[in-house]
Amino acid sequence: MRKFQSGRYVQQAHYTSFQPNPINRAWVVEDMGLLQLLGQADREVGRLDMYSEYIPNVDLFISMHVLKEATQSSRIEGTQTNMEEALMEKEDVAPERRDDWEEVQNYVAAMNAAVHKLKTLPFSARLIRETHATLMRGVRGKHKQPGEFRHSQNWIGGASIQDAVFVPPVHTSIGELIGDIEKFVHNEKQYFPELLKAALVHYQFESIHPFLDGNGRVGRLLITLHLVSRGVLKQPVLYLSDFFERYRQLYYDNLMRVREKNDLRQWFKFFLVGVIETARSSVTTFDNIMKLQKLTETRLQTLGSRMANAQKVLHHLYQRPLINAADAGRVAGISPASAYKLIADLERLGVLKEITGGKRGKVYVFDAYLKLFS
Repeated sequence: MRKFQSGRYVQQAHYTSFQPNPINRAWVVEDMGLLQLLGQADREVGRLDMYSEYIPNVDLFISMHVLKEATQSSRIEGTQTNMEEALMEKEDVAPERRDDWEEVQNYVAAMNAAVHKLKTLPFSARLIRETHATLMRGVRGKHKQPGEFRHSQNWIGGASIQDAVFVPPVHTSIGELIGDIEKFVHNEKQYFPELLKAALVHYQFESIHPFLDGNGRVGRLLITLHLVSRGVLKQPVLYLSDFFERYRQLYYDNLMRVREKNDLRQWFKFFLVGVIETARSSVTTFDNIMKLQKLTETRLQTLGSRMANAQKVLHHLYQRPLINAADAGRVAGISPASAYKLIADLERLGVLKEITGGKRGKVYVFDAYLKLFS
């Protein structure tokens, strides 16, 4: 790592682009401080993985983790949708915010589809392209070659390429550079810790910037996909976008520091601190979910014969903690009149909270649950 060279700047016709060096090679980590941090991160991720494995119906709660990741990763790119708004139906979202809402929905769909595809498709260029296609389908970047690596030059920051903050490599080298990432991920001959692999893959992908749009979101999504594909996580329960959003400038600065000063150590430290904080936070969230489950079940016991229907609604709320009377009736299989009574019961017990303030078209939120992800 001491001899690490990130790449070189290449003079093009009217601008200078950055050409990353390949990463599929032997790596030696000798920094004891970094190794100590890595050990701590490994322990926290292992604890989170074990914790999630023993939680009943963990899939119910993963959907909310994915939604939080979608809103935070999109927020880094300037999207303003919050989790409560992301849970709404499209027609309930203000027209001027629907583009943001759709981007968040696409992120959720892209993550879910990619995790499912990992069962039959390895971490690969194909997986990356298909994930990008889902992410960009029907949204603001739909005309920017969804699912295809770019065929032209792009840049980051600045009004033009001449005053850009960063100019990625020319498009003709993308295939070779992404192929190098593939080889690095699946290289079994030369050991490199998986968490550091994930950090290096993210850095390299962002430096390549292989798409015309959506690179940041895809790059952050790849962190979780890598950890699941390599068996570090059995379930997709670790998402770093919240950490990156809270320290957004440091996130960007540390990526640029690698390119400009070959300081991979600082990027690794930042990444591992993010893993430690996020894993601990996720364990706390899961723990609080289980406590809330017990508390809510105790409250439902006061409903007598209506408890079974209330439990059906509650099961639905763990996946999507926003509901109206029509949804409650459909989920529980009861009449509209019974659904209104059930909603009133759940509101009286403090499980649901009405958020529209209107007399008609009322929408209710499982507020205590949603706050666990805020």
